[in-house]
Amino acid sequence: MAISNKKKLEAEISEAFIKFQRELIGRGPQEAKTYIVGDMVIARFKGVLTVEEKHLSSHDKGRRIVKEMREVLREMYSEESEEIVEKLTSCKVLSSHSDISTKMGERIEVYVLDKDLEKMLG
Repeated sequence: MAISNKKKLEAEISEAFIKFQRELIGRGPQEAKTYIVGDMVIARFKGVLTVEEKHLSSHDKGRRIVKEMREVLREMYSEESEEIVEKLTSCKVLSSHSDISTKMGERIEVYVLDKDLEKMLG
């Protein structure tokens, strides 16, 4: 059975994000999965916290510090991550959103596109 264009593109986006994060932070997530849903690209990253961040996250104040630091990092490289999505999807990113769970060590990123990419991939 042939892999669908959608599944292939989702895998390519995941791989590009892992590569980008390894270059940016020195390590990438343990696992990345991307979903194309309508006009959105949703990326889920597991195992994103460093050993130090895990230790900090065991305390309330540390959890806030980790979330704040990751938010600042995300803002610093949001243009680059949006460019990855635009390049691979041939769609314009209208907005992007991110959140991290220090409890689960996961991060979710959502990119809203100017077209219904899922429909285009058929």
